[in-house]
Amino acid sequence: MAGNWTPRSWREKPIKQVPDYADQAQLEAVEQQLAAYPPLVFAGEARKLKKSLGEVAEGRAFLLQGGDCAESFAEFSANNIRDTFKVMLQMAVVLTFGAACPVVKVGRLAGQFAKPRSAPTETQDGVELPSYRGDIVNGIDFEEGARRPDPERMVRAYNQASSTLNLLRAFAQGGFADLHQVHQWTQDFVSNSPAGERYRELADRLTECLSFMSACGLTADRVPQIQETDFYTSHEALLLWYEQALTRQDSITNKWYDCSAHMLWIGDRTREPDSAHVEFLRGVENPVGMKCGPSLDPDDLLRMIDILNPRNEPGRLTLITRMGHDKVEKHLPALIRAVEREGRKVVWSSDPMHGNTIKAESGYKTRPFDRILAEVRSFFDVHAAEGTYAGGVHFEMTGRDVTECLGGAQAITDDGLSARYHTHCDPRLNGPQALELAFLIAEQLKTERAALAQSLAAAS
Repeated sequence: MAGNWTPRSWREKPIKQVPDYADQAQLEAVEQQLAAYPPLVFAGEARKLKKSLGEVAEGRAFLLQGGDCAESFAEFSANNIRDTFKVMLQMAVVLTFGAACPVVKVGRLAGQFAKPRSAPTETQDGVELPSYRGDIVNGIDFEEGARRPDPERMVRAYNQASSTLNLLRAFAQGGFADLHQVHQWTQDFVSNSPAGERYRELADRLTECLSFMSACGLTADRVPQIQETDFYTSHEALLLWYEQALTRQDSITNKWYDCSAHMLWIGDRTREPDSAHVEFLRGVENPVGMKCGPSLDPDDLLRMIDILNPRNEPGRLTLITRMGHDKVEKHLPALIRAVEREGRKVVWSSDPMHGNTIKAESGYKTRPFDRILAEVRSFFDVHAAEGTYAGGVHFEMTGRDVTECLGGAQAITDDGLSARYHTHCDPRLNGPQALELAFLIAEQLKTERAALAQSLAAAS
């Protein structure tokens, strides 16, 4: 697949959206240090995720991918990880129970530290400094020392990712994800929302189903999926020194895996075919994603698919569309038709966040919830019209009680944004807004799968 690829062949390609490290010797020392550390994830886990995503590509499962816009060192805590995990579990229950569909759960966690920026520098009061590129690169405070890119931050990011993964594995496999605990996953601020009320009703129905199953002898001892779940991690593969340092050759297959996360994606700003980021991702065996914005040409998309998934392997490539609520119907059909015409196997997922960012009158960067919902609806509608499968969603959210996105059932207003606006980068959905989104998706997915079943029945 990778031809003459090596873990460092990206260094021979043009690169964007990375910092300029002043001390190359220090950078190389950090790379060597990370290269000697244990992998954060394992090749077998990445293969398992790829197999599950293959089921999504075939229309038999659904991808739920979400988490922080940019993880920070300052907000790192067990409670924040737990609360985000809770909301992800709630959303997965809504989708699984509401649409009768297996859900593949992938978090933007344990590695989502680096962020692309619209400009390399930022100016305030006549002072120009490097842009904040995420805690793995530099600090958010607007002062020279903080904004100076520091390679040592990669070591701290690794340690935080390791701790996060340890806790996520404990939550997923240690009983916290037991379906009998569906009521306990709800935080108070979510419980008091309209979405929380809908969730409570669904949880009551699920509890009745579990009681019936238990009476029939289908307990957790016989069906381990009742008390545990598979949960994977992902992030944008932006800081390639970090990614290369954590790339390992699997002892079973002799293939290369980026062991910083189970799944990596390439952003809309770094997806040029001859770029360093594409060169790196084409050679690792992890499942990979690619953000697809409104400027993407269908022929260019096919070229990228040939580079990133030349074997046409189901589950290898997820196309994450991020068009903006008013551009989906104009740009997405041509991309779908090109992929279908050439018989490419991909997962189609919608990122309804990044194309719907605005600046509120109050000055805060925000995202109107109605636009997020509109993009999701358009995503499903276009796929229904094209006869293809809308296979997933990719969103930025948190389990914290934040006020960063306008609207939703809580009716967050421009004036209310300042109450709990905590993001280090882009605005995130809070718990009630994320649950609202899950109920909408469940309804859309249920309709989509019913239509797919009718189509298959007619074909047979």
